[in-house]
Amino acid sequence: MALNALVFFLYTLGVCQEGLTALIQTKRVVMAAAGDQVCLSCQLMEPREVHQVTWQKILPDGERNVATFSKYRGERVNPGFHGKVEFKDAGLQSSSIVVLKVTEQDEGCYRCLFNTYRERALTEETCLKLYELHGPFIHIMESNSSDKAVVSCSATARPAPTVTLRVLNLKLKSSNDSHSNKNGTVTFSTTAELQRAVEVECEVQVPSVDPKRVFETVPEVKPALFSRQEGETGSSLPVIGVVLSVVVVVLLGVLGVKILK
Repeated sequence: MALNALVFFLYTLGVCQEGLTALIQTKRVVMAAAGDQVCLSCQLMEPREVHQVTWQKILPDGERNVATFSKYRGERVNPGFHGKVEFKDAGLQSSSIVVLKVTEQDEGCYRCLFNTYRERALTEETCLKLYELHGPFIHIMESNSSDKAVVSCSATARPAPTVTLRVLNLKLKSSNDSHSNKNGTVTFSTTAELQRAVEVECEVQVPSVDPKRVFETVPEVKPALFSRQEGETGSSLPVIGVVLSVVVVVLLGVLGVKILK
């Protein structure tokens, strides 16, 4: 009997906690690039009698109020956040703030509080993280095989990126390489040997960020070692051969004269 009561209590507790967590909808992690603006939002999934919404930034030594909205006082951004934070959606059932020109100092977790008349404050957290991304870049190099080329795609990012090389309807055998940089970024590259005249897609993915893609076609013809000038009808190789032959003949002639003397 006591065991059944304990099981029922734990089940009820789990349901209540799950319901409370799902009461506010928000993104756990929001990614942004330095210099961009980013939106943080919270929304009540069930109507509540809310009299004020408060946004806080969670700091190592506690919380700091960022902005508030109430029915009677309206929008208010606290000192220290003027010009940095503004309301996008000021409401009592949903609320959104925009962080302008994001810097490393803006990274961290923010809390939204729905203050009600009859219940304790309903709260949820969303965390802002910065990412850095350079690329992707496609590089095409010569192969030992005349009908193929070595294609490499690379990107540098923080956090570490995932780089994928693709050719339509073709399964690639590629090799990967990565190394960490002093500034905290990671450079990742993937390389494959491909037939010429195919279109290559390179995709780079950073966690929680939409992927970036670039496309390039592998040239059909291997670049010539010596390029022809406009109006030329033959290769420059025979001309070079003739010149070298003349030089050799002259040298042999000079050496022959010295030997005879």
